[in-house]
Amino acid sequence: MCSQEAFQAQRSQLVGLLVSGSLEGFESILDLLLSWEVLSWEDYEGLRLVGQPLSHLARRLLDTVWNKGTWGCQKLIAAVQEAQDSSQCPELHGCWDPHSLHPAQDLQSHRPAIVRRLYSHVEGVLDLALEQGFISQYECDEIRLPIFTSSQRARRLLDLATVKANGLAAFLLQHVQKLPVSLSLPFEAAACKKYMSKLRTIVAAQSRFLSTYDGAENLCLEDIYTENTLEVRTEVGMAGPLHKSPAALGLEELFSPNGHLNEDADTVLVVGEAGSGKSTLLQQVHLLWATGQDFQEFLFVFPFSCRQLQCVARPLSVMTLLFEHCCWPDVGQQDVFQFLLDHPDRILLTFDGFDEFKFKFTDHERHCSPTDPTSVQTLLFNLLQGNLLKNARKVLTSRPDAVSAFLRKYVRTEFNLKGFSEEGIELYLRKCHREPGVADRLIHLLQTTSALHGLCHLPVFSWMVSKCHQELLLQDGGSPKTTTDMYLLILQHFLRHASLPDSASQGLGPSLLQGRLPTLLRLGQLALWGLGMCCYVFSAQQLQAAQVDPDDISLGFLVQAQGVVPGSTAPLEFLHITFQCFLAAFYLVLSTDVPTASLRYLFNCRRPGSSPLSRLLPRLCVQGSEHKESTVAALLQKTEPHNLQITAAFLAGLLSREHRDLLAACQASERSLLRRRACARWCLARSLHKHFRSIPPAVPGEAKSMHAMPGFLWLIRSLYEMQEERLAQEAVRGLNVEHLKLTFCGVGPAECAALAFVLRHLRRPVALQLDHNSVGDIGVEQLLPCLGACKALYLRDNNISDRGICKLIEHALHCEQLQKLALFNNKLTDGCAHSVAQLLACKQNFLALRLGNNHITAEGAQVLAEGLRDNSSLQFLGFWGNKVGDKGAQALAEALSDHQSLKWLSLVGNNIGSVGAQALASMLEKNVALEELCLEENHLQDAGVCSLAEGLKRNSSLKVLKLSNNCITFVGAEALLQALASNDTILEVWKREEYSRSNFLPRLNSWTSAQPLSPLVLPLSLDCCT
Repeated sequence: MCSQEAFQAQRSQLVGLLVSGSLEGFESILDLLLSWEVLSWEDYEGLRLVGQPLSHLARRLLDTVWNKGTWGCQKLIAAVQEAQDSSQCPELHGCWDPHSLHPAQDLQSHRPAIVRRLYSHVEGVLDLALEQGFISQYECDEIRLPIFTSSQRARRLLDLATVKANGLAAFLLQHVQKLPVSLSLPFEAAACKKYMSKLRTIVAAQSRFLSTYDGAENLCLEDIYTENTLEVRTEVGMAGPLHKSPAALGLEELFSPNGHLNEDADTVLVVGEAGSGKSTLLQQVHLLWATGQDFQEFLFVFPFSCRQLQCVARPLSVMTLLFEHCCWPDVGQQDVFQFLLDHPDRILLTFDGFDEFKFKFTDHERHCSPTDPTSVQTLLFNLLQGNLLKNARKVLTSRPDAVSAFLRKYVRTEFNLKGFSEEGIELYLRKCHREPGVADRLIHLLQTTSALHGLCHLPVFSWMVSKCHQELLLQDGGSPKTTTDMYLLILQHFLRHASLPDSASQGLGPSLLQGRLPTLLRLGQLALWGLGMCCYVFSAQQLQAAQVDPDDISLGFLVQAQGVVPGSTAPLEFLHITFQCFLAAFYLVLSTDVPTASLRYLFNCRRPGSSPLSRLLPRLCVQGSEHKESTVAALLQKTEPHNLQITAAFLAGLLSREHRDLLAACQASERSLLRRRACARWCLARSLHKHFRSIPPAVPGEAKSMHAMPGFLWLIRSLYEMQEERLAQEAVRGLNVEHLKLTFCGVGPAECAALAFVLRHLRRPVALQLDHNSVGDIGVEQLLPCLGACKALYLRDNNISDRGICKLIEHALHCEQLQKLALFNNKLTDGCAHSVAQLLACKQNFLALRLGNNHITAEGAQVLAEGLRDNSSLQFLGFWGNKVGDKGAQALAEALSDHQSLKWLSLVGNNIGSVGAQALASMLEKNVALEELCLEENHLQDAGVCSLAEGLKRNSSLKVLKLSNNCITFVGAEALLQALASNDTILEVWKREEYSRSNFLPRLNSWTSAQPLSPLVLPLSLDCCT
């Protein structure tokens, strides 16, 4: 039985059930309700509005059924249960009389069974009805609109028969009776089963092996795949004070019902920086599906590469896209395609690398026909919007900068792929090197080389370390520090393996580089042309035009493109987009065909006539180079911004003093190399100063702050790649801010190293805010050099553990300027308590410590209390969302009883009961400094509140007390009122509990009328239930 009240209580679950499937499933429920006469024809008409979101229709159905009483609610539950059982073909509800006197009524009574019989024959029935004059050509065309599936066409034909009085209903009743009954579900038809088998085989073959970046070997994906840190994007500010940081998720969570930004959308978005493992993640999804290990809710998975799709010039339809560019059905093409249209909820489409798609997303051109061809960009954009194959799941990967606000409107869930954790790096290296000792030596090398360890946060660098393990373990010099260092190391690896055996032991010296310089320049020219033309897959004709021969290809930077259409000539692509950018930068530095002045376009210095560049560097352009400059400039101006930034950072690194000797030997004119270096230095400095000048002035009464613009981190990375201290000093000379904000900027360990390299030269200390990034323990280590230039450091939600914080505090003890630390939403435990206590005891100018939403228990709180006893400066202590309990609260209360400076204390959500409250009450009796105490989300109950009330009677400093959600009844509220009657300093008591408004409100009114000096007392939201 299901009462209306129970039905209403289950409303959210019912909405979830109704929208979890496809529109076909929803309409089958309507068929049942219509046949059972739960819905009238008018009700049904109001629930089949074309274009309305499924969630809207589901809620409207619930409202309609609820108004029909308990019987209607029970029938809807029964319809949902029956529709969910889709593994067997629905049986006919009795046998109808084909010569019934009430054919329209019988069509409605047996509607589910008639739809099942009719849908696979609807085209023939339409032709017959048209031929016999039961329907007009216009009505036939309306039913056959391509936006309708076969079952929807069958329903619309039945709907038409209900309102036409020309014998159509009797015709259908007689004719449908003669149609064969389907003995199995449609997808079990021979053509569909054969196609499913072929598709699984193809996808398994494409995904079973992980082609290494150099294409030199194939590794079994199951043996080498290592999970990255995957987090779901949530809306900031929507949660309460106990909002935890996003948890690391597994692949199975990609289609979880939680974390939806738009529940009516179909597209799952996975964003991550270049080299973070997005393509490999999709490959693992494909493999798990193809081998039957996971994602079996999908019968069909169609993988696509955006960089290859953009090369398709001719118009495409949905059928052409799926069949010609993924998997061709050997038989029954129309039957297979019709099934796909009828069951879009069983389809998964993946589109890898949207950032490499040269067309910008727009929703201006709507295309709804699955059979009519259109341009590839219009087809893709309408698939993502849901105008085509609505309810089919789509997974889109991209770098963050390429995702616009327009696209995010159509995103169901967004995930952030943050690269390897420290454990992930170690696990990956052990999977790559199973021979004894090698992985251990590599891991030890990384742990002792923080800069290199920080780079391996991205899987592409972990692969490089694995690939170049011999060079790294045998080298006598220092380990790579910058991104450019690492790419030069992999270049050395490629050149060594392509050289004669007697040169295999050489490092990357001038002779090794000079021997293959023509090849590298040809590859670099091709890479630059590809960046400028948004071309990442190269045909044989394009390679020939660039004079790239088989010997050049054998070097290993060009590999066969993935997911090539069967039967076509395999194009080539650079082994990773970052390698294409590196080789383009290499060409810009060393090619004699590149005028120096054209480098300014890498750094947005684009006005040669109006800028001081020509005066500072008067001989940048040699005579006759104008045409060459315009060619290079045109390519750089057309390059996608994120690729341009990567290329600029590589160019800065190649022009560093560290690599000057190496490149000078390859450059015919050393003077030319110096001019390019001078040009890059000038452009970097100019761009940064321009950036700083754009900072708005401070609001009167507030500190001047800067939220980093998109280009700021890139410029800082470029400065770091150049590794020039003097340039870094000059760059920050114009940075006159007190608060530098870099939240949600994708800051990882490599960015932390760059920030520290530059910010350590600040003349005035700054508050550095790095909330919601991927700093981690390695990133904390990279920040240490600039800690002395920070007066505050905010590291909320950065996956930092005890190890990172202990190292941070070890250095903070010697940084006089540092006065504030915010470390909430991390992975801190009691293991860091001794270091934090030492910080409090030793730094007597320290003002604020926020450790909320971590994993600190009573044991850690007791250790921290010892540090508090010796501290005389702390003003703000945030401890919310931990697990200190009564014992931890007692220890903190005892330490704070005579503390002279603490003004604000938060112990929200710490499992504190009446015993802890009693200790805090004793503290209030003695403390003369505390102004705000936050105790929401605990278990104080009336006993604890009564203790606090007694403490308030003797307290003279507290102004705000927050007690919401503590199971307080009228008894506790009464005690508070009595305490407030004798306390003239308290201004606010926050309380949101269950006692009766009628009992409490008169007392509140009488007290407030007697206390005219209190501006705000007990701002209650009384959700009464007694």
